[in-house]
Amino acid sequence: MIYLEPEQHKALRAEAVGRGISMAELLRRLVKRHLEEGRASPHVPTGAFMKVVALGSSGRSDVSERHDAYLAQALRRDRPR
Repeated sequence: MIYLEPEQHKALRAEAVGRGISMAELLRRLVKRHLEEGRASPHVPTGAFMKVVALGSSGRSDVSERHDAYLAQALRRDRPR
């Protein structure tokens, strides 16, 4: 059992009728879609990957050998908490 605001109930009922399905079926589909989207890859902010540009210009001589470690370190440092 769920409780909806009257406007939500009216809108969902109208959508279900328009699709020719029960309100319960509409809610099942909406929940399924929501759960599937939750499993998708997390959203990466625009420009996040641009932070790696020129990462190798650190003056370090071992960047070509340890680039993965340096990249991971930079991403951990810049990751919002």
